[in-house]
Amino acid sequence: MNGQVVLVTGGGGGIGSAICRRMAQAGARVVILYHSNMEKAHDALASLEGGEHWMVQASVTDSKRLSDVAKQVQERYGKLNLLVNNAGITTPVPHADLDGLSDEWIDRIFQTNWRGAFAMVRAFQPLLVDGSTIVNLSSIAGQTGIGSNVAYCASKAAMDSMTRSLARALAPKVRVLSVSPGWVLGEYAKRFSAEYIQSQKELAPLQRLASPEDVAETVWAAHNALPMATGVILPVDGGRPLGMD
Repeated sequence: MNGQVVLVTGGGGGIGSAICRRMAQAGARVVILYHSNMEKAHDALASLEGGEHWMVQASVTDSKRLSDVAKQVQERYGKLNLLVNNAGITTPVPHADLDGLSDEWIDRIFQTNWRGAFAMVRAFQPLLVDGSTIVNLSSIAGQTGIGSNVAYCASKAAMDSMTRSLARALAPKVRVLSVSPGWVLGEYAKRFSAEYIQSQKELAPLQRLASPEDVAETVWAAHNALPMATGVILPVDGGRPLGMD
């Protein structure tokens, strides 16, 4: 990936920073887009191999700000080879607790997880060159309907639908794929007990959960090793749906 430019939203988080490190290891110049946690973004930036990396603050829900950042990326790098829509939010609400899932949280989830990803594509499309890739970080919750709350599952299903739509709309110049993890042993998993995490491992045929590095490797493969794939959802789940009764 020498000479290529990669932008990762939510690049300071656990999965996002792993993606940034993997791309930098491959020789890419990495742009870390973060929303509020400057310290984590700075730590992620400091961990990257090579040079010409950059971090920039923006909310994916602020389309005007994204347009400004796109202009800055154009001025710094002149192009974008890989856009990774990794930023996302959720909150745990039991699916049967309909009153517990507030309108505010529904709107926040869809604004960030779906509209934010679309806004990124809209803002940065002019920078994408022939052979560029867009990777949307989805979740198997979008297919199984099992996840932190109903709105989160629906937002990831919407993201997968957007992946298919944009794969048609942006072809043949740009490929668009979803990378769809199951449980990931990252920051969100720290909220749960060791016993619960073990029970989740046992649901998957491979008897393990993905690491952030597993997700990062799949993003790398989507861009570098699958030139004939577009509009598809790549699972990173250890076969989890096969273990569901």
